[in-house]
Amino acid sequence: MLSEVVESGPSLAGQLAGLAARLSIRPILAIGSRLPTAPWPWGLVDHAARVVPPAPGSVHHTVRLPNSTARLVRAAGVAPADGSGRVVLYLHGGAFLMCGPNTHDRLVTTLSKYADSPALVVGYRTIPKHSVGAAIDDCYDGYQWLRRQGYAPDQIVVAGDSAGGYLALALAQRLLDEAEQPAAVVAMSPLTQIAKESRRTHPNADTDAMFPAKAFDALVEIIRHAAEHRPVGGNPEEIFEPLDHIEAGLCPTLIHVSGSEAMLQDAELVARRLAGVGVPVQLRVWPGQMHVFQIAGPMVPEATRSLRQIGAYIREMTAWVDSPGAADRQVVELQL
Repeated sequence: MLSEVVESGPSLAGQLAGLAARLSIRPILAIGSRLPTAPWPWGLVDHAARVVPPAPGSVHHTVRLPNSTARLVRAAGVAPADGSGRVVLYLHGGAFLMCGPNTHDRLVTTLSKYADSPALVVGYRTIPKHSVGAAIDDCYDGYQWLRRQGYAPDQIVVAGDSAGGYLALALAQRLLDEAEQPAAVVAMSPLTQIAKESRRTHPNADTDAMFPAKAFDALVEIIRHAAEHRPVGGNPEEIFEPLDHIEAGLCPTLIHVSGSEAMLQDAELVARRLAGVGVPVQLRVWPGQMHVFQIAGPMVPEATRSLRQIGAYIREMTAWVDSPGAADRQVVELQL
């Protein structure tokens, strides 16, 4: 049930993007890792990204969720989100700390174009003010909003990068408990296990262009600190580990990951475990790329190629919505 493909090596643009990350992002994260609970202004990252103009012709709409907001995005030429076609629920990365609809706007718009689908980007609550459990709740609220718009589960693809890959898996597992199965999950460079000490000793700990080894220890400390402020039954919130909840019935999954990043271990582990319980999994490894290299498109050709492949996968997994009888089926489902 596991299909694994190793793509060609990085282009010059891909190598330069990795070098830029190593010279800029990695040193910042190294400093932040020394004092993980200090009041670093991580929230300013998404705010600063507002200066980047949206893609020409793209359409944006703000959606109010119970405890957060979301942004409905569609590329030029993509039909509105009216419940009649496919839709992507996108969960952004950023270590549960930073980023948001603004930092990921170009990536999501490109994905919307190649998937021929609108996308709902959930601006979930972030740590350390809120817990990871609160973020999962917000992603669930985003999914329920799509259901209220008339989308059936097999019209919805849940996608995410990095921490958003964790959230996508956690959401799929929560939905399985409610007997709901989205059409598919797409994860880019996913974090699939929080407390993973072996990540520090993995060979990619030295080749990762973005994360120093201590960054993962710092992340665990921040997540635990945030969980203490959201007690459940008088105890700190339990830290959810998606790898411990892999079971049959989860939806088909596509994973794209760099062959040089520390999260390669996470991607390979979850791919093997999903396949082990009979879930169809496709794993594509991109040598020499930085973490979530898709965000560097269109400057990096591999980023564009990856998003084009992901878009094709989304269309394939929701192909029935393009069939002549799709509208009739939807009417029947709504009546039921």
